[in-house]
Amino acid sequence: MADAVTYTARWVFPVSHPPLDRGTITVEGTTITAVEPHGTRTPDVDLGNVAIIPGLVNCHTHLDLSGARGKIPPTDPEHFTDWLRGVIAYRRTRSPDDVQADIRVGLAECLRFGTTLLGDITAGGASWYAVVAAEVRATLFWEVIGLDAATYRSRVQEYWSTCVDLWNGPHKPPGTMWRWALSPHATYSVNHAEALPQLARGNNAIHLAESPGEIELLTHRSGPFVLFLTELGVWNESAITAQLDDFVQSWPRARRPRLYIHGNYLPTNTPLDYSQTIVYCPRTHAAFGHPRHPFREFQDRGVRVAFGTDSLASNPDLDLLAEARFVHSIRPEVPCDELLRMATLTGADALGWADETGSLDVGKSADFVALPVANRDAADPHELIFGEDFPTADRQTMFRGQWRN
Repeated sequence: MADAVTYTARWVFPVSHPPLDRGTITVEGTTITAVEPHGTRTPDVDLGNVAIIPGLVNCHTHLDLSGARGKIPPTDPEHFTDWLRGVIAYRRTRSPDDVQADIRVGLAECLRFGTTLLGDITAGGASWYAVVAAEVRATLFWEVIGLDAATYRSRVQEYWSTCVDLWNGPHKPPGTMWRWALSPHATYSVNHAEALPQLARGNNAIHLAESPGEIELLTHRSGPFVLFLTELGVWNESAITAQLDDFVQSWPRARRPRLYIHGNYLPTNTPLDYSQTIVYCPRTHAAFGHPRHPFREFQDRGVRVAFGTDSLASNPDLDLLAEARFVHSIRPEVPCDELLRMATLTGADALGWADETGSLDVGKSADFVALPVANRDAADPHELIFGEDFPTADRQTMFRGQWRN
């Protein structure tokens, strides 16, 4: 049994409980064994003027687009399909080796900023090789695209057969640090009759209500996506059979949370329930100039909302905490403790990992970030994390009881 080590810092933010001024967190092996107020036990290590927060949870990435930073400028909302054309053109320039290099770059950036759990949309399972070798938990959402029913079924079958091969292959990693899931890509790129049953099984993700053109397609079967898909030679009107609400209906068979990525144009009365999550990507949302995101209206209804970064094709970096800080800057009425929860425990819950990580609780994995904070007092200690004067010094991240290099 590994020796127990007790850490202290200026503030400890369990997230599941109120912050602890000079609190302590005790780690034994890979596990948190105590989280206590100041004076309960003598610390072994004082981390100084930092906040200890749970490891960050990035619910939505496209690691394979990490080489596109600055190369595909976001458009305005009405021309979103022009941006998609740019993404497709970019992907056609990348060799398999290029894609693997891009994935490693994006993953390293996530880890450097303190991400300990992520959800990656992966084309053909490409990110598996890098993710399973890294110090991170992950849900890998295998992206499925196909308006033609036979094409869609074929790609789902590819998912199942490849997952079995990877799981049983010689490079299978130890432990249970990652999981597979499906991502029917978006309402405009999948056969509705085939994709809706996949959504009914839970544990999946779909891009939904990302642009006004998508709403026009679902409502009227017209608009920019018809031209876009026709240009690609894949337009199939018979595949587009559902309305927006059909994608969010609750099915009794759903076993795990479903993720609805973006939700920029979701009506606030959309019938979401406890098993479903909106993943809000704040800086990507702002880069496209979308109207104010309705996440607070959904939270007021009890709907879970977590954060993602999206990809470096639409975001300057993959710093999940920067997403929360950006929201604080544009929506200062949102409580800071809620923003921190959205960046940690809510995200872990959304991805189905809340029993293992997402908060600093006894029995959970010792995943946390030592975050430099401003050298001042604050009535609400969360302001030390989200205030404009936060230091830019490097963060230290512990994953499963070991500090990352």
